[in-house]
Amino acid sequence: MPKYILFDTETTGASAEDRIIQVGGMIISSKTDIQVYDELCSTILPIKIEAMEVHNITPDLIEGKGLFTSTNFYQKLQELNNSENYLIAHNINFDLGMLEKEGFLNAYTQIDTLRCAKHLYPELPYHRLQYIRYALELYKTEAQEAKDLNVTIKAHDAIGDVLVMKLFLRKLVARCTEVHPDFNPMEKLAELTRTPVLIQKFRFGKYKGDDIVEVASKDSGYLQWMRSNMADLDEDMKYTLDKAIGGN
Repeated sequence: MPKYILFDTETTGASAEDRIIQVGGMIISSKTDIQVYDELCSTILPIKIEAMEVHNITPDLIEGKGLFTSTNFYQKLQELNNSENYLIAHNINFDLGMLEKEGFLNAYTQIDTLRCAKHLYPELPYHRLQYIRYALELYKTEAQEAKDLNVTIKAHDAIGDVLVMKLFLRKLVARCTEVHPDFNPMEKLAELTRTPVLIQKFRFGKYKGDDIVEVASKDSGYLQWMRSNMADLDEDMKYTLDKAIGGN
């Protein structure tokens, strides 16, 4: 039987050099067999003030802690690292990138709950985990879930976010079963993770709220400027802009 490894990291910052200082994880073997991990770890890099502002982890909290590679979660992550098992995160490319800095080579089947959310809940204006927490009313059941698993819920805390992700994964499986009834839902979520999302409307910039295809027909230069100059565009927006520009 496959195991499902949900995880989230908090880091010294979001730049290329930054490293993990907290990991939250759940390893789910069945509905009643769930291992919970909530571990702080040290790093040679200082924690950036901007990062502390988000996750509230200060240098004194990680002083004397071992490195990430010595955490119980990392040891288990390595032990289960094969394609039969699923590695699951919200915006998995970021967290997986952090793992790779620690020498981790992924062999898991991946599920990105962020990309799956874009595919299966296109009507939502935003797909951030905390937005989804309220939009789908996950907060109404999270207290009991947290009590059952002995987890404390805090926004932008690794294990708190993993618990919300677990509740959201349940919603994703149900929606996937509804939309794609002829497929195994976990296998389909993995497929959706590998499939870029064609975004319909701009959610930022001077054309916020406008249909991207319509903007391409009247101002393709703007789309070309975005593609050439905005380095922080995610994969889905790059894919959408390339499609829109190519169609003109």
